[in-house]
Amino acid sequence: MENLENYTASIFDSIKHFDEDGNEYWSARELQKVLDYTEWRKFNGVIDKAKIACVKSGNNDNDWFVGADKPITTGKGKKEIIKDYHLSRYACYLIAQNGDSRKKTIALAQTYFAHQTRKQELLEEEYSKLSEDEKRIRNRKRVKSLNFGLNRTAIASGVKNMAEFHNAGYKGLYNGETANDIFKRKKLKYREDILDYMGSEELGANIFRITQTEAKLKRDKVDNEYDANSTHYSVGKEVRNSIRKLGGTMPEDLPTPKSNVKELEDKK
Repeated sequence: MENLENYTASIFDSIKHFDEDGNEYWSARELQKVLDYTEWRKFNGVIDKAKIACVKSGNNDNDWFVGADKPITTGKGKKEIIKDYHLSRYACYLIAQNGDSRKKTIALAQTYFAHQTRKQELLEEEYSKLSEDEKRIRNRKRVKSLNFGLNRTAIASGVKNMAEFHNAGYKGLYNGETANDIFKRKKLKYREDILDYMGSEELGANIFRITQTEAKLKRDKVDNEYDANSTHYSVGKEVRNSIRKLGGTMPEDLPTPKSNVKELEDKK
């Protein structure tokens, strides 16, 4: 069962995307191939059934099945419009529920999207009950773990100067500030870590920067230091733009906590 979960995660996580606001989605065209549907006509029929189920549940199907039609040029030079959707996790779950149950991939999709949907609900419920200090401790641990993975991916992508690579991400997210600039602005002392003096919201923005940078480095198969740094900067910039569009506070304007995370952990 553990191998099955890893298998499904590798399949469906590999085709997951994020829009400019940081919302996850799956392309219907990509999901069609993963679910072993050779004809769009048949898969579109499954989507139609899923949309009906969505409406019957009291939801607006347009919120979960977002039209994403795109023009293509055929081999003969003719231009056509291909129908596609950006699907939420819930939409994918409904598609799996209405797919051909004889297909092994459909069973895998049902397991994956049901598990992930419930897992997300539990995580959000659990996280909402935490105090700000508890959120800081949890997010700081996650940043440390995620940075470890990002570093490995960066090295595999050709990065040799790790400090420069990380500064590229900070510059994108913090409107040109390097790690040292952030350190000075927060008025920290020698050897204090800027990540230890971030609130949960600021750490959350950095978590999103880290995860999306690693995913993009892998997805784009980056193989040189210049492109790796450019990728980190552009992702940081996109996270910043998303915060602005959502009406959030820019990370450099968020308050610096008086105590660092290590002090909070010692009190526990």
